Amino acid sequence: MKLNNILIAILVITITACGNDTLPKPAAHLRLEYPKADYKKLEAGFPFTFEKNELATQIKARTIGNDSSSYGIDLMYPALKGTIYLTYKPINNNKERLLTLLKDAQGFTQEHTVKADEIAEQLYENKERKVYGMFYEVGGNAASQSQFYVTDSTSHFLTGSLYFYAKPNFDSILPAAKYLQKDIQHIMETVTWK
Repeated sequence: MKLNNILIAILVITITACGNDTLPKPAAHLRLEYPKADYKKLEAGFPFTFEKNELATQIKARTIGNDSSSYGIDLMYPALKGTIYLTYKPINNNKERLLTLLKDAQGFTQEHTVKADEIAEQLYENKERKVYGMFYEVGGNAASQSQFYVTDSTSHFLTGSLYFYAKPNFDSILPAAKYLQKDIQHIMETVTWK
């Protein structure tokens, strides 16, 4: 009789203890808020100017190789752990050089197809300022999330790439990548050749 009473008690406790249904947690998204972009014109003695976000607190300029007319500019965003690397090369009215630079810029982007889920291209053209180019948004776990080039087709060629200081994990860096893609597009829209 004792055994029956114990089994009945366990059964009653089990049935009444499970009154609340277990619900799955709702889908959540990481909420990261970045400051509104504050753009200022960057003039550093280069043959071009553009507006950069004030969040790029560190700027490093360097010559490339032995060519004193080619420059590299690193716009570092320590708060976002990312850098936009810019490279300027003169064309000097040399059609072959222009074609080589275009091919190199497009080929560099295509190297990311191994890890990229997709590469979306956006054509850019501003006839008034003579700025023509292409913006590439690279989806997936590629090393660079965005790349671009702009040129006036005769004298100037500027390329840029976005990299983060972390192993590529698209889901983790997506908010920062989207924020910096807007900065890249703003650079393209504000480039002025000297």
